[in-house]
Amino acid sequence: MGSRKHEIDITMKKNYLVLASLLALAFACGPKATEESTEMVEEVVAVPDNSLTEDEKANGWMLLFDGTSMDGWRAFNGDSTPPNWIIEDGAMKGLGATGGEDFGGDIVFGPMEFEEFELEFAWKISPGGNSGVFYHVVEGPKYKAPYYTGPEYQVIDQIGFAQPLEKWQSIGADYAMYEPDFEGAVKPAGEWNVSKIIFSEQGASYWLNGKKTVEFIPYSEDWNTRRNSGKWNDFPDYKIAKKGLIALQDHGDPVWFKNIKIRIL
Repeated sequence: MGSRKHEIDITMKKNYLVLASLLALAFACGPKATEESTEMVEEVVAVPDNSLTEDEKANGWMLLFDGTSMDGWRAFNGDSTPPNWIIEDGAMKGLGATGGEDFGGDIVFGPMEFEEFELEFAWKISPGGNSGVFYHVVEGPKYKAPYYTGPEYQVIDQIGFAQPLEKWQSIGADYAMYEPDFEGAVKPAGEWNVSKIIFSEQGASYWLNGKKTVEFIPYSEDWNTRRNSGKWNDFPDYKIAKKGLIALQDHGDPVWFKNIKIRIL
């Protein structure tokens, strides 16, 4: 009886080992759960130029340029769009037709003034070119250009500009006020950049291709010290207004803008 039981135990063990081997083989030959098969693929939806997503619309963004017309834009201190600005391939192009003068060809978005806001825009500059984006601009016969009153986000060919640039003249600066940190964010002339200005009394910042270039507290003691010294000694009405127009500069060089959008804070 004991030997018979022993034989049965051996047979069961053999059967168990065979079954285990078959299961292991089946698992090894079956489909593997690799990273490629289990990884979630996030669909990237391309947003057409000069348009807003539904989320942006819900969050209060508005377009200042539709990609097809100069509607809403007119000459600084004027009532019509000057001939030195045209539409080219869905972008607003400044031809630089003012002969290198730093006033005479600038344009403003005339329908609205803005106080606290977030402004985004894409731009590219011609080799060696110079331009700028202004806000809180005031018009009047004693002001020849937006920079007489409005702060400037500096747009320039940082790499190829012919003359050496002071830090306060550099790309992404709050021009002649706050020096930028632009390292790693500069692109060659002819390539598109994405810039942003956030302005509120609690804090302001400028951005270039995803990098914060400057930040400051408007109307603070430090801000007023800078405002009342240096270049602005010759411009007594610089930053007299806490709200005003958005302006684009024609500094005599070809420049392109698109995807210009803003929301009120």
